[in-house]
Amino acid sequence: MSLADELERIAALHERGVLSDEEFQQIKTRLIQKLPQSGDGLPADVPGSLEVSQLRRSRDDRWLGGVCGGIARLTNMESWIWRLIFAAMFLLWGTGLLLYILLWIFVPDE
Repeated sequence: MSLADELERIAALHERGVLSDEEFQQIKTRLIQKLPQSGDGLPADVPGSLEVSQLRRSRDDRWLGGVCGGIARLTNMESWIWRLIFAAMFLLWGTGLLLYILLWIFVPDE
């Protein structure tokens, strides 16, 4: 069960009067303190908290700059799917090409 589900469950109990204000705060504090912390101060289970900093352009799986190969490695998807996504976005007023070039410039090589 995720943290959001747990908090929702105890909030419902609090609203029904099963938990007092003090009990609700104690349980909520205990749940939040139980979260494992990553090095950047965000909980380790928060999606995207660590993954974005691990994005690197691929040296092995590349056609141009390795952007799609790097994103594929990070998301555990095939790189051809990302190439197809960028090609489809290129057909939408060139946004795929612009995004690809920006990622090529700003994402470091592995």
